[in-house]
Amino acid sequence: MYSARIVVAVAVLAIAGLRTAPAQPALGARDLGEEPDRRQQWLVPSSDPAISAHALLFRPAGEGPFPLAVIAHASTQNVLHRAQMPQPEYRALAHWLVARGFAVLVPERLGHAATGGKYVEDQGGCDEADYFRAGRATADEIALAMDYLRQQAFIRRDGTVIVGHSAGGWGAVALAGENPRGVSRIIVFAAGRGGRANDFPNQICAPHTLIASAAEFGAHAGIPVTWLVAANDSYYAPAFSRRLADAFAKIGGKVDFRVLPAYGSEGHWLPETENGVRLAAPELSRALTPHPVVSGKR
Repeated sequence: MYSARIVVAVAVLAIAGLRTAPAQPALGARDLGEEPDRRQQWLVPSSDPAISAHALLFRPAGEGPFPLAVIAHASTQNVLHRAQMPQPEYRALAHWLVARGFAVLVPERLGHAATGGKYVEDQGGCDEADYFRAGRATADEIALAMDYLRQQAFIRRDGTVIVGHSAGGWGAVALAGENPRGVSRIIVFAAGRGGRANDFPNQICAPHTLIASAAEFGAHAGIPVTWLVAANDSYYAPAFSRRLADAFAKIGGKVDFRVLPAYGSEGHWLPETENGVRLAAPELSRALTPHPVVSGKR
């Protein structure tokens, strides 16, 4: 009798636990898509099993399978600004990639806008900035979304390209250090963290820590990285971006470093607009054309 009561009690607790545990949100397409580029809302995995990340998917006509391009968006340490961010689209960049046969996923990572949840990419303050940990957290979010899309019948499992912007670019650089299978190229625009510290142009929080982290990411990286920065980027100016790329390539990373023309009043936002993508198009085409990349090439 006593044992039976224990069994019943355990069963009741288990059922109660099931009722209170957060349900795993459904993943996949949320609408039928619309033109141009079959723009479609998706939910993809995040590193929080209780939260699905919002995403946009763009793709060419036809059934595929298509190679995948994942665009990793910029971020901010400011919690209010993150909450108010519109869903990242990079529509012009996505359109450029779709025209070249890619299905393009733009996932909104944890801690941002509609996705919500904990900001796992937090770098900390200047004195204790942990750029390595922040980059790895971003890389994990990118990889989860990428791996999920590559399970879809219309996506190829090889030939994946990662395109990262600012903090998203930093995460893409971190991902290069893990050599994920099926990724053929990583392209970053103004990759970094801690830029424009206290909103002062060309001021970087703990720059030597950032450079040291780039070297750690590059130590075991085998995937070629095209590192782009606009001539008038005030977050990570070309001279500093070159130092980051050199650190990444010092031991083993493969880098093709290029400075793009100045864009508007602030080159940091170049990949978010049609005119910016037009300026970057020659270097994007170069990056997607198979060619040998020498370690440290600039």
